[in-house]
Amino acid sequence: MTTTMTTPATFMVENCAMPFCKGCGHSHVLRKLNDALTKLQIPPSKVNLVTDIGCIGLADAMFETPHTVHTTHGRSTAFATGIELADSVLSDSKLKTIVLIGDGGAMIGLLHLVNAALLNADVTVLLCNNFLFGMTGGQHSAFSPLEFITPTTPDGNIIPPIDMCRVMMDARAEYVARKLATDKDLGEVIAEAIQHPGFAMVEIVELCTEHATGKNELTGNEIRNVIEEQGQEFGILSSATSRAEFGVLYADKNPRDQAYASEKGDDGIIPQYQSTLKQQVGIVIAGSAGERVQSAAKKLCEAAVVSNLHCTQKNDNPVTQGSGFSLSEVIISPNEIFYTGIETPDAVIVVSEDGMNELHEKHLLDRLTKSTVLILDSSLMKPHTEANIIEYPFRKEFGGAKAAMKAIEFYVKQSEVFPVEALAPVT
Repeated sequence: MTTTMTTPATFMVENCAMPFCKGCGHSHVLRKLNDALTKLQIPPSKVNLVTDIGCIGLADAMFETPHTVHTTHGRSTAFATGIELADSVLSDSKLKTIVLIGDGGAMIGLLHLVNAALLNADVTVLLCNNFLFGMTGGQHSAFSPLEFITPTTPDGNIIPPIDMCRVMMDARAEYVARKLATDKDLGEVIAEAIQHPGFAMVEIVELCTEHATGKNELTGNEIRNVIEEQGQEFGILSSATSRAEFGVLYADKNPRDQAYASEKGDDGIIPQYQSTLKQQVGIVIAGSAGERVQSAAKKLCEAAVVSNLHCTQKNDNPVTQGSGFSLSEVIISPNEIFYTGIETPDAVIVVSEDGMNELHEKHLLDRLTKSTVLILDSSLMKPHTEANIIEYPFRKEFGGAKAAMKAIEFYVKQSEVFPVEALAPVT
C-alpha cells in the first residue's frame, strides 16, 4: 500500500458481513462512512479510523484498506488527536483521522472531546448515540433520555441527558451536526465533516435493538421525537470556518525551519550508516518491568533510523507498571511499514522469567519457526520450539537493568540487520 494507490470502489471488506444485532444502527453508520470515503476519493493510506471500546469498535475488522487503531474505552478521541497533531506538525497534514465512538465512550472521554474541539485539531468524530452502553449490558449513559428504562435505571432515568452538540459548540467546534442513522443524507454529512478543515463532530442517533427497544416504547420512527422532546435539534447545527485548524496555527507560530531544531541545534536523528537489509524483520523483546526493556527497544529503533531504515515499536506491560513483564515489538524495514503487528517473529529476545511467562501466556513461542532466532538468557528454561536457540548469561554478566540492551547488541552483531556501530550513539 502506497500513498499513490488508486482509490478503491469500497473501503470495506469485500462482501462484509456486519456483526451487529438485527436492526442495529451501527450497520447504517459504517456503510454511510464507506460511501463518504468513496465519494471523497481519499487514498486509503491517508485514512485512519480510530475506534473506541464498545460495539462500534468492531468497525476495525469491517474496513480492509485504511489504517485502523483500536483504543481504550473513552480514549479514542485523545489517541486520534495525538495522531493528527503529529501528522500536522511533523508530516504533510494529509491524513484524515476519523473517530468512531459510542455514547458510553463519549461520556467516559468527555474532556478528550472538549479538548480536541478547543484545539481545533483536524479530527472527525462520529458519535454513535443509542442512549446506553450496548456492549456491557445496556446500562444507562449520560445520553439516556429522561424516563429511559435500563438495567441501572429500572424505574426510568431521572437525570437529564447531555446535549453533546451544544457542549461541542461551546467548546468552539465549528462543524457540528446531529443526524439519524437512517437519514438518506447521512453519507453526505459525514463527507462534509471529513472535509471540514478542523474539528468536526456528527452525533448519529440510532437504535440498540438488543437493550433499548424491549424496555422502552422506541422505534426508528420515534427516535426523532425522543431527541426533540429533550430540547435537542437535528441537522447541521454549525458549519463555520472562522478558526484555523491547529496544524496551521502551529506552523505560523513555529516555522518549519525551527520546528525540528532545539535551542542546541539538535536536528533529530540523522542517518549516518547504510544497512544491507533487504526485507522487513520483526523482533520481540521480553523481560521484566523496571529493567529498561522498552528503553532498550527504543534505542534499537533509533539505531535503525541512524542506519537509514524504517521502524516501529509497540510496547506492552501490566497496569502495575513497576512489576511483572515488559514487552516490546519492533519492526525494522528498508521500506515504509504499514502494518505494525508481528504474526511470526524473525527474532525473539527473552532476558527474564517474567518475559518468558508472558510469551507463554500469549502463545507466541508456539508460532516460532525454524527460521526464527530465539536469544535466551542462560538462566531460563528452554521452551519446546523449532526456533534456533542461542543462550548467553546476559543477566549474570551485565545485571538485569542492562540485560535487554546487551541482548539487543548481541542480536545486531549476529544478524547484521545494520552496522552495530549504529548503536554506539544511542547506548
